[in-house]
Amino acid sequence: MRSTDRIAEARVAQLATVRGDGRPHLVPIVFALVGETIVTAIDQKPKTTDRLMRLTNIESNPVVSVLVHNYEDDWNLLWWVRVDGEARVLTHGPEFTAGIAALFAKYPQYREAPPPGPVIVVSIDSVTEWSARA
Repeated sequence: MRSTDRIAEARVAQLATVRGDGRPHLVPIVFALVGETIVTAIDQKPKTTDRLMRLTNIESNPVVSVLVHNYEDDWNLLWWVRVDGEARVLTHGPEFTAGIAALFAKYPQYREAPPPGPVIVVSIDSVTEWSARA
């Protein structure tokens, strides 16, 4: 299976950003593959603040990684794909609208409560992958 197929079919991933002091910050995300980008949005699930660290981190350092992986008790089925790239935070415009539409199409939960955003768009610079079935 191609890495883009794995990315497109996966339901969850982890987004890694870099804090101002250089330490990593990792959060689980739902996402969609849109062309050569990965999109995720800030949704309506409860948060402790409106000013999320991932947004602050991207504004000061746009370098991010997204890790998509599959775990199975049968370790022959293990795989992961890491995307490294640069992220942008969008609050409106065509890419924002396309990102929300892609998430809406992938996740039925968003049909009842579409994410208000902002949308994070990750431009894919490099892809690294591993599979137990090489």
